[in-house]
Amino acid sequence: MFDQGAATALNHLLAREEWARDKLAPFAGEVVEFRLPPMPSVRLAITQGGFAAAAEAGAVTTLTLSGKPGLLVALSKGEEHVMRAVEISGNARLATEILELLRYLRWDVEEDLSRVVGDVVAHRVVGTARQFAAWQADAGRRLAENVMEYAIEERRLVVAREEFDAFAAEVAALRDDLDRLQQRVERHRKASTTGAAGL
Repeated sequence: MFDQGAATALNHLLAREEWARDKLAPFAGEVVEFRLPPMPSVRLAITQGGFAAAAEAGAVTTLTLSGKPGLLVALSKGEEHVMRAVEISGNARLATEILELLRYLRWDVEEDLSRVVGDVVAHRVVGTARQFAAWQADAGRRLAENVMEYAIEERRLVVAREEFDAFAAEVAALRDDLDRLQQRVERHRKASTTGAAGL
């Protein structure tokens, strides 16, 4: 059921993007498994024409893509980052094409919404959602900066890096001084013991 839903959603995107279907078409018959914990795994078969379908129960998986925790962030940074955020097992050529699709294939929310509520309303709704997302991201960044500044400057809950480095250097110097003092005490004790024995 989950596989079929994923195939339907992916085909909705592929139907508009001929370039994407052209990339997948040569791999018709291949079965790809996507693993992105904690979500359930998805197994999709590539069909004629570059579309997707839920893989049959007995079909052999030819490519497995396992996403690491940083995958969603990596998608926005570029192909190099995506490659490092995905473990690949199987058909490497197909993996390259799919990773490129993950990077460039996008859902046009505004276009789909316009079919239901009209162009003007869809444009306003999507614009408002984007503004809210940008505001939320900016507010989160500013809040994190303010909390960090308060912790460092006001409450001294966190030590600034420069202060920590200076403290670590002082501790190292103190440790060296103690080692030298201990060696002096040990030499003095030996000298005293030797002198007493000579008497």
